[in-house]
Amino acid sequence: MDEGVCAVRPGVDLGRHARLLARVHSALLTGDRPPVPPRDLVGRSWTRVRSQGVSPDLGDPPAAVALDEVELRRQTSPLARVLPELRASLTSVAEDARHVMVITDAQGVLLWREGAPRVRHRADALGFIEGARWSEGIVGTNAIGTALVEGAPVQIFSAEHFVRSQHAWTCTACPIHDPRTGELLGVVDVSGPAETVHPTTVALVCTAVKLAESSLWRQHETRLDALRTIGAPLLAGINGPGLVVDDHGWVAAVAGMAPLDRVSVPRQGLPLAVHGVGPCQPEAVPGGWLLRADASARSGSATERMRLRLELDVRPARAVVEGTNVWIHPLSTRHAEVLLLLAAAGQKGMNAAELSRALYGDGEHLVTLRAELSRLRRTLGGLLQARPYRIGPGIEVTLPDLLASGFAARSTAPGVHALAARPQ
Repeated sequence: MDEGVCAVRPGVDLGRHARLLARVHSALLTGDRPPVPPRDLVGRSWTRVRSQGVSPDLGDPPAAVALDEVELRRQTSPLARVLPELRASLTSVAEDARHVMVITDAQGVLLWREGAPRVRHRADALGFIEGARWSEGIVGTNAIGTALVEGAPVQIFSAEHFVRSQHAWTCTACPIHDPRTGELLGVVDVSGPAETVHPTTVALVCTAVKLAESSLWRQHETRLDALRTIGAPLLAGINGPGLVVDDHGWVAAVAGMAPLDRVSVPRQGLPLAVHGVGPCQPEAVPGGWLLRADASARSGSATERMRLRLELDVRPARAVVEGTNVWIHPLSTRHAEVLLLLAAAGQKGMNAAELSRALYGDGEHLVTLRAELSRLRRTLGGLLQARPYRIGPGIEVTLPDLLASGFAARSTAPGVHALAARPQ
């Protein structure tokens, strides 16, 4: 079977395909040779759940957390702010197509469930209810739990589910992230009877997630605009460079320095270093923090250092930024290659022509490259500097072992291959 997110091709005979999957399921559990191999993501998931001791004959539904805990998780979840967008995109479709739409938190606990009443009743018997935890380690291969592990959209059909009681179902799930930090917030899933599976459901769910993430970003920008009205007068009254940032380090206003998108997350009483300002002692203001040069921070406690770790052999690759907290930035293959090259270049950095040759083998992709670097700098804020392009000074960088890296082996960038070939 071919690898891919969609569990079925358009026009496939669903009954025949379900029977084939049942034979694959039975063969793999008994140690026989299956008629065809499972899809790669399904095979990976089955390996994981078998190692965790999940039974394919799991009987009782998973125990649900208490209703008061569900309500607390709802109240504290950022996804509560985008429920209207998700409902507008998916609930009416779910009701018309005999599905339920569910939203989980990052642990796979179902927080909201809406859709066709008859399907909700069937889901109750399966334990697919608010408060239930649908992680792989509890209920086996399923779109929610597998999407959490894979970090990518997943569609599971019929006997691709590890637990037999779920074979009558199909489910399509997509992780949703905080666009400010890259933090996983949860999963959006559409589930229904197996015969309702359709390849277009993947695009539908992923589009709904993208719209919700865009809404979260717009809400973030609205809060920054409000903070800007407070920050501008504050900055006008100080001598020297300074900036006003929100609780996540996103910059609302600057004065006396080059613009920045983001800094390390401020914490009361913990000095931090800001490029262009120096050591700062965060000062709380309504909705955020004022950061300005502080002589006492230079001679007092140690300033929090920032660290950048590139994780290339995960899907997708990501940049993990550690300061006073941790930010996770999913990376495209090209952005991961750029960061790898710049990290290896050190403070000498690379200009656009050098990067173009390292990425494409020639110096003719300058316009494309500068656009990519602009997007990457917006993502990473002050960590990435220009003229030349380089990782900011004082940032500790941790790179993977390129000799053993599948990412380096798959890369088409000449510069990445040259790095992997260098003596370690």
